[in-house]
Amino acid sequence: MSTVAVVLAAGLGTRMKSALPKVLHPILGDPSLLWVLRSLPSDLRAAVVVVHHGQEQVMAALETWAAAGLLPCPVEAVPQGEPLGTGHAVKACTAALDRLQAERVLILSGDVPLLPASAVTELASSEGLILAMEPERPTGYGRILTDGRGRLTGLVEEKDASPEQREIRIVNGGAYSLPWKPLRAALQELRNHNAQKEYYLTDAVVAVAASSPVAIAVRPEAELIGMNSRMDQARLQALAAETIREFWMREGVTFLDPHSALVGPRVELARDVVVEPGVRIEGDTTVGEGARLGQGSVILESQIGNHTEIRPYSILERASVGANAHVGPFARLREGTDLADHVHIGNFVETKKARFHPGAKANHLSYIGDAEVGEGTNIGAGVITCNYDGVNKHKTTIGKRVFVGSDTQLVAPVTLGDDALIAAGTTVTKDVPAGALALSRVPQDNKDGAAVRLRARQKKA
Repeated sequence: MSTVAVVLAAGLGTRMKSALPKVLHPILGDPSLLWVLRSLPSDLRAAVVVVHHGQEQVMAALETWAAAGLLPCPVEAVPQGEPLGTGHAVKACTAALDRLQAERVLILSGDVPLLPASAVTELASSEGLILAMEPERPTGYGRILTDGRGRLTGLVEEKDASPEQREIRIVNGGAYSLPWKPLRAALQELRNHNAQKEYYLTDAVVAVAASSPVAIAVRPEAELIGMNSRMDQARLQALAAETIREFWMREGVTFLDPHSALVGPRVELARDVVVEPGVRIEGDTTVGEGARLGQGSVILESQIGNHTEIRPYSILERASVGANAHVGPFARLREGTDLADHVHIGNFVETKKARFHPGAKANHLSYIGDAEVGEGTNIGAGVITCNYDGVNKHKTTIGKRVFVGSDTQLVAPVTLGDDALIAAGTTVTKDVPAGALALSRVPQDNKDGAAVRLRARQKKA
């Protein structure tokens, strides 16, 4: 049966009090909507995302995710137009669902990020199913009405519920799998005779249940919590973080202080990785076996090799680090940094679009940008690649076994040949041949007794 997902992502999110659309607010670095889309089965024909508030931002995000290969199936956006309720939102997808030849529709909310992929797969394969939950406090949720045999007979929003109905503990989780033909007919018949003057999707679900069986599956509350406020966002992140940490601990990862570490949903950790307190890891990041991530480090969209140590308070952004390397403390590896095995990057070193070959070192207080550093080369303290002329970026190429002395400026474009030696304090403005010594210091002039005479004049004055 051809199944198409509809993801509701048109809400304003008034209680978030933000210029960012609610569904783009992140949980562990990934927007809520991306969590939902990534949970979809890969065999779906397509997913249709209903947009309205901030639709340009949402549509741009969808394009970015698709280009990055993060979406499991084809995804398209459908503007809702005037927002008149959830039923109206799904009805706005009618033309798209017909074109996609949908036979079954999976309906999810873009602000409910923690429903696991296994539950979504089960939902998508059901002929007719609604997910429910039993929260400690059901206030704010629509209630599920059943007959004596547990079959769905009604869904009532809390504002429209009677006092007796509000006592019901089983509430609507807002996730559905429904046959498209009867749902399509029910959407055409929707009316807004309710307190909100909106077209409720729940009315259409009840209409479908009158002619087609719709089962009820109760899921854990944590899986169906919506993100309607900053408090919800914090709660969702805490729940997600705990689940992810527990998963990796079962896989052989050590967290020295589990509650202070944040690990995103796309991160991959190998066994015997040690995560120190206060570490944050997000995006498509992989960490190799036996690596150690130092306290307070931030690692985003990066790859770290086996037995590498990221020392405390270092930042990696779209960087790659090989095996048995050392980075930090207080290092910053920016986008395009590529460190081979056994490379050492030390304290207060910043790199950007820099490739270090095996065994190269830059241990202190340097900036290496738009550069290639050869095998076994040593970069001294205070070295700067002057890569930007105010208009264009230029490359510095450093050969093998080069020694670059402290406080050297390499004015790009420039090449240092293999085995060259650059004296401390040199400003290099032209290529240095292999094996050559480059020296550009001003000659030192020592004046005997001048310091004594100067101090005497200063005291007299």
